[in-house]
Amino acid sequence: MSLALDPDLAAALAAFPEGLDPADHIGDMNVVRMLRSTADILAATGGSIPTDERVAVEDRTIPGPADAPDLSVRVYTPRALVTPGPGVVFFHGGAFILGDVYTEELRCLRYAADGGCVVVSVGYRLAPEDPFPAATDDGDAALRWSAAHAGELGIDPARLAVAGSSAGGALAAATALRARDHGGPALAFQLLNYPVIDDRLATPSMRSFAAAPLWTSGASALMWDYYLGPAADRGAVSPYAAPGRAEDLAGLPPALVVTAELDPLRDEGLDYGRRLLEAGVPTELHCYTGACHGFDIIAATSPIGRRALDEQAGALARALRAPA
Repeated sequence: MSLALDPDLAAALAAFPEGLDPADHIGDMNVVRMLRSTADILAATGGSIPTDERVAVEDRTIPGPADAPDLSVRVYTPRALVTPGPGVVFFHGGAFILGDVYTEELRCLRYAADGGCVVVSVGYRLAPEDPFPAATDDGDAALRWSAAHAGELGIDPARLAVAGSSAGGALAAATALRARDHGGPALAFQLLNYPVIDDRLATPSMRSFAAAPLWTSGASALMWDYYLGPAADRGAVSPYAAPGRAEDLAGLPPALVVTAELDPLRDEGLDYGRRLLEAGVPTELHCYTGACHGFDIIAATSPIGRRALDEQAGALARALRAPA
């Protein structure tokens, strides 16, 4: 299938450093482990971790779940924040097997500076060393810590959200489900960027865009194997692993679900957003024409990338604004 990529995105993909496409390496865990450090990747490619003078950034260590290691979090605080302000617990992408708290530095800086939010980015445990439910346990612990330390962080606990990209979108959605089901902190919003939602891989987009840029259907299958074990051995899959399996979405926080037209994950994200709407959850759905998975980070300075990041930051600002 010929992919009608946005021209600016196509140019950004052509300049993408060779060897860093995660879909090319997901079958080799030795290579995956070498790609887990954002700082090392940037150093090897001549880049550096982004900065924004409008945002103060602090690395912290917080308690993990019971009988689990402590968690690394990276806290982004707008210098112009009027406390208490809104807060976002954020989960980076990386197929449950890649990434760290620096992976989506640019996005977190934008959410803080332009969305006006204190962002707590979570360094959750990675599969296959730590398969499900380790990452979701870490997400729940990070949300509860953020709510319990809201005053210290400058966060209004009534204006707390979760957000995430790709596999991080699955963790954000799962954290919202767990908070609803198990008396967790009340959430005011969830922002899901091209989220991983369903392990069944049965959507039209999963078939149509099997070899799309930056993410493929085969990579999706391997991702779920790492996270949940081989499909033949899984048994019943928890909705806290694959939120698309949740039977009841009522009572979840309002949502923005961002998808990309040329992404194998497109339809599971759209379906989840549709089901949120049907369950009475206020939800905005946006599918970016000509976009592939990860488009807003790969082409962050292009018109399509700026538009997507502006939309996300604006949605947070609107959803989490102080009551009149």
